[in-house]
Amino acid sequence: MVMESESEYFSPYRPDGKLYGFVCVVTSANQPIGQAIATELAVHGAACIYTCTQTDQTSGLADSLSKLHPNTKIIDYPYSISSESDTLTLLDEALNAWGRLDVWVCCSGLLGPPSIEATTPQDLQKCFEANSMAPFFALKYAPPAMAKTTPKGNYANAAPKDRQYGSIIVVSSTASTYGGCWGPCFTMSSHAALGVVRAGVAVLKGTGVRINCISPGQIDVGVDLKALETRGMSAQLPPADLQSVDVQKANIGLERAGNPAEVGKAAGFLASGFSSYITGQNLVVDGGAGVMCPVMVPV
Repeated sequence: MVMESESEYFSPYRPDGKLYGFVCVVTSANQPIGQAIATELAVHGAACIYTCTQTDQTSGLADSLSKLHPNTKIIDYPYSISSESDTLTLLDEALNAWGRLDVWVCCSGLLGPPSIEATTPQDLQKCFEANSMAPFFALKYAPPAMAKTTPKGNYANAAPKDRQYGSIIVVSSTASTYGGCWGPCFTMSSHAALGVVRAGVAVLKGTGVRINCISPGQIDVGVDLKALETRGMSAQLPPADLQSVDVQKANIGLERAGNPAEVGKAAGFLASGFSSYITGQNLVVDGGAGVMCPVMVPV
């Protein structure tokens, strides 16, 4: 099989960007990590990014990124992560408009309640839909679209697609590998998200499509559950302010919480040919916090 680096159109060393010409989908693009990932893709030359949101709220990226990267088309797209038909419709629209699909980022994680007592079956179902059903839909339906090749299109940042290529990226949490970061359904559904990635290796054999997971640790997403919604049904990750500076220094190798842009950089790596021999892996972005996450319960 030809390596990405052997095709000029997929070389990560292209002077016009390691993702030049790519057509991408980023879900939950109205949340900090989704916004950071979309920004990273635009910086490196993506031709189009569907910035998907589950609500009427836009991603807020169309104006800001279009000014900085006018050749990258930002399309705010209403998309229900638990809808099979929405997934198929989005894929059809992308192929009809651009003739290709290269990157699908599932960034639709949901934190859920902090305790078993506060968790209802409905809460658990919603977390599984956000954390593992959305990646399942991507694994099931995106690869055939990513297999499409196309000549150079008539749009900004256009490049031919001369081989099958795709990267599915699932943004989860360090709760994908152990418990104690938050409540039970966060741990359960995060493990399930990583399960989709592991299962995807065999599913994707021979397609040219890779699937990987990013598991952030403590990331400062600007959310304070102590002042806002304490059941975690609108947040993606535990807020960094639940750990004091002293606790962060004691438990994190880099002695601080991460920021969304650092997760975005990891996604840019996995989307590009720099990770051409990486699939089925869990890229932990936790500042060296290691294998034990301190229990964090709102006070």
